[in-house]
Amino acid sequence: MMQYETIAFQVKDQVAYITLNRPDAANGFNIAMGKDLMHAAIRCGEDPDIRAVLITGAGKMFSSGGDLKYFYEFGNDLGAALKELTVYCHAAVSRFMRMPKPVVTAVNGAAAGIGMSFALCGDLIIAAESAIFMSAYTAAGLSPDGGMTHFLPRMIGLARTKEMLLTNRRLSAKEALEWGLVVKVVPDGELGKEAEALAKKLATGPTRSFGSVKRLLGQSFTESLECQMEHEALGIVDMTKTPDGKEGITAFIEKRRPNFTGL
Repeated sequence: MMQYETIAFQVKDQVAYITLNRPDAANGFNIAMGKDLMHAAIRCGEDPDIRAVLITGAGKMFSSGGDLKYFYEFGNDLGAALKELTVYCHAAVSRFMRMPKPVVTAVNGAAAGIGMSFALCGDLIIAAESAIFMSAYTAAGLSPDGGMTHFLPRMIGLARTKEMLLTNRRLSAKEALEWGLVVKVVPDGELGKEAEALAKKLATGPTRSFGSVKRLLGQSFTESLECQMEHEALGIVDMTKTPDGKEGITAFIEKRRPNFTGL
């Protein structure tokens, strides 16, 4: 079993709980965290007992982003260190985005820099009322990573993305909801409960159907209408051949709640 240095990982009721766990460093990303998250993402994708994922942060915030104090120590070798970090982090983001299992991110406190990017890789994002979203990169003379320039324009549009990235605007949880960055804002004390309930509900659903939805949406920004509809046609046909697809149709005919197994 993989041992993690910077995250907490447990599986319960077919939900994988991943907690960024460097609270003394504001859950800042270092190379070890990138590596831990990559291995956790691979495990979530491969383990058939995992049917949903919940990601949050330990302590008062989700993540402050890259641990600049840690990276400062690399001196002239900083470029090589960042290349290694992004290899791990980008692999993790890609696998969370492309796995069929739905991913819920529960944003507590600040989500900045690559911490914000990881928050955005969730399929469904819930924020505590105290949550704050900010890119933070240009404040340090840097540029985005972790998929931020992919996620943000698609979620909030190009104009608002430019505002966030160029001015480092701090977006409150309420504003994030209004802009369509998150799906729900809850009181701080209820974030864990709300996110867990959502993840558990998704874990009882038709996992391969969820995966088809994620894949189709991922393709939708680059395909023509006709190509996208062909993908949809092939996708729905494939779903009718799965045990969950057959169960869903049968349950509808029999007027009962379907019992999905994730197959």
